[in-house]
Order: sequence, then C-alpha cells, then structure tokens
Amino acid sequence: MKNWLCGTALAAILAPLIAFSARAEDVTTFTLKNGLDVVVLEDHRAPLVVQMVWYRAGSADEARGKSGVAHYLEHLMFKGTKTMAPGELSRVVEANGGSDNAFTSYDYTAYFQSIAADRLPLIMRMEADRMRNLSLTENDWKTERDVIIEERNLRTDSDPGAIFHEQLGAAQYLNHPYGTPIIGWRHEMESLTREDALDWYRLYYAPNDATLVIAGDVTPEQVKALAEEYYGPLEPSPAIKPRHRVTEPPQLAERTLVYQDPRVSQPMLSRSYLAPERNPGDQRTAAALTILAEALGGNGQTSVLGRAMQFGSKTAISTFASYDGTSLDKTTFNLGVVPAEGVTLEAAEAEVDSVLADFLKTGIDKDQLARIKTQIEAADVYSRDSVHGRAMKYGEGLTIGLTIRDIEDWPGILASITGDEVMAAAHLVLDRRASVTGLMERGEEAAQ
Repeated sequence: MKNWLCGTALAAILAPLIAFSARAEDVTTFTLKNGLDVVVLEDHRAPLVVQMVWYRAGSADEARGKSGVAHYLEHLMFKGTKTMAPGELSRVVEANGGSDNAFTSYDYTAYFQSIAADRLPLIMRMEADRMRNLSLTENDWKTERDVIIEERNLRTDSDPGAIFHEQLGAAQYLNHPYGTPIIGWRHEMESLTREDALDWYRLYYAPNDATLVIAGDVTPEQVKALAEEYYGPLEPSPAIKPRHRVTEPPQLAERTLVYQDPRVSQPMLSRSYLAPERNPGDQRTAAALTILAEALGGNGQTSVLGRAMQFGSKTAISTFASYDGTSLDKTTFNLGVVPAEGVTLEAAEAEVDSVLADFLKTGIDKDQLARIKTQIEAADVYSRDSVHGRAMKYGEGLTIGLTIRDIEDWPGILASITGDEVMAAAHLVLDRRASVTGLMERGEEAAQ
C-alpha cells in the first residue's frame, strides 16, 4: 500500500512537470552546406546557453597499435590555433563567467561550453576555429603525452578496481575494439607521436563528421545565422566514410578471470554479458534491458539481488546491475556483488547464479515493474531541468546513429515495456556462454 501511494503521489507531481518540460524543449534541426548537422534545443527559462560539438570518432575507431590517440587529441585540442594561443579558449570562457571541457568515449569525442546566452557568438567563433585550424608545436605534443600517461597512472594503474574492470572489458570482447580501454594501453600511449594526433585530427575533425548542439536561451534563426557565419566557411573532409568496424564472432564459452592484487581492500565479483544496443527504430529490447538492470540491482533495498543477498541471506554488503545501450555496437549488461565478511567469492557466485535462476523462473514482480517505471519517468523529467543534460541526450543519441524521433520516443517506450518483454530480454542476455565472470581479491600483484 505504501509503494502504491508513493507511486500515485509521484505520478500526480509528474503530470504538470511533464507538460512544463515539454514546453521548455523545442527541437529544431538543419544541416549546413558543408555537412555540419545542427540541433537547436530552445529553453528560455534562464539566460544561459550550452554549445556542444560531437565528432563521430571515438577510441573504437582507432587503428590497431594506436590506442589512446582519440583521447590524446582531445587534450591537444586545448592547445592553440593560428589565431588563439594555447589555453586561450578556456581562459576566455572562464573570464566571461562560463565553463568548458571535453570527453572521449568509444563512439565519439565531444567538446562543450556553458556560458551566458549573449556570449554564444564568442564561443562559436573559437570552437569553429579549432575545428580546422589546430596548431601543435613540438613541446605541445610531448608535454601532453606525458599528461595522459600520468592520467592513466592516477585513474587506472594506481587503482586495482580500475585495472580489474579494464581486464574484464578486454576479456569480454573477442574481436571488437570496445575491449581496448578508451585511455589506451600504456605501451601504445608511450609511442604516440605528433603526427599520429594530426593524422587523427585531419581525418575526423571536419564539419561533415560532426553534430553541433546548441541548447538554451536561443532561437533557431539566431543559431542558424551564427552557425553559417562561423562554421559555414569550414571545408568538409572528403575522406569521411561511413563507419565500418569489425564485429564480434559468436561467443560460445563463458570465461572466468581472477585478478589478485595486494592493494585490494574489498573482494568483488563482477559479471558482464554481451548485450544488444539501442538501434534506430528498434529500441524495445534495450528499453527492457534498462528496466531489467534496475530490477536486478538498481536499488539495494528493492532489487532482486539486493533483497536476496543484502537483506535475505546477508551474504553481500552491496549488489549492483547496470546497462547502457547508447553505443554504436553491441554493449554489455553487468551485475555483481561485494560479499560480506567471511563469504568467499565462490560462495557469492553460487548464490548469484541461484538468485538469477529463480528470477528467470518466477519473472518480474508487477509492483516492482510499476515502481521502476515511475522512477525512470521521474529521473527523465528532472533531467530536463539541466540544459547541459538535454544537450548530452541529443548529442549522444544522434552521434551513435539514433534519430530525433528515436530520442523523443525513448521515455514512452520505457513506459510501455511489459513484464513479458523484460523476461524475454533476461532470457536473451543472461547467457553464460557470452559472459565473463571476474573475481577480484587480495593476493599477489598481477604482472605488469
């Protein structure tokens, strides 16, 4: 009764918010003559604007032996151009009360600024400049290569959990480049050169390989005029081709990975399964998997694994499950546990398998399904309060090949998923033959 009342009350709160959010977001798209795709998300609630440029090139597009070059160039993009000194873009944005940054993923690299709406011409001019006019000195590329190696030292090599999950990813993908870490393998990062970075830049950083997203207190007419002024003169790259990557062969055998490290403070079991991604016009399986992840391990108090292992047998101090279908190629469905004191990883694995087997037989609880849908709907509504969040949603979706319609239909698809669809997705994905189970424990340090 308590859960029903919470869901009813939340639904009542959400109704006016959904209407308000819909009014706050008007989407306009157009393409410049040089191939630059432009998306305008109007939101006049505050005099702010976010500019994001998404390049359809990420670490999974790197040539073998050049891992880390996409992320390396991301760092180098903050060096100078023929008209801007190194670091000038960030300094100017900060001086005008804004912020900027960038990030690299498997499928894309993106750059963004958040600033007062009347500064849009300023950030457009600077971003357009570095799209085609990057200038690198000998010192620039060597210094920045040391920076990314040190970043790997801090974020990966000094963290046994990060090493563990990097090894899991490499074991999960037999052939696809998603098995290579975005930051790169250290020995390959150390050999990256200025020419490697420039080759990547010349190939992919062009208007016909990018999507410009402008969100905030703007109008489509204003954005189109500015985009034509600053981005319009940029020459497209004739070398841009449709992306074709190697694919995974059928996975026929489960794999188990044991990682031992004296720095491990808490043992962990983590398992990943190869899983389908969101595709244009075909998102229902991905939506069902999104709900399945929440059902199995989204909340320790209400999830299947949490109730069974944290509050039932008390064999785990935490449980988790996750799925993100926003990728160009096949992704993973993940779950795991941190066992309680005195519980071995082998015992925890046996209980995970038992809980999953029981779930596959009994199915998802109707009340749990309704609760998860309400929570997802609430998260979607509240995410629309962030101009940056909406720019992210459209930029990421379009860059992995979804359409505007796909992005806008996603919340409704999630809301319409049935329990039968969730269970069909569970039977499809929870196949040990396409899984990797990782056991992380304290022990001897792995070979470096």
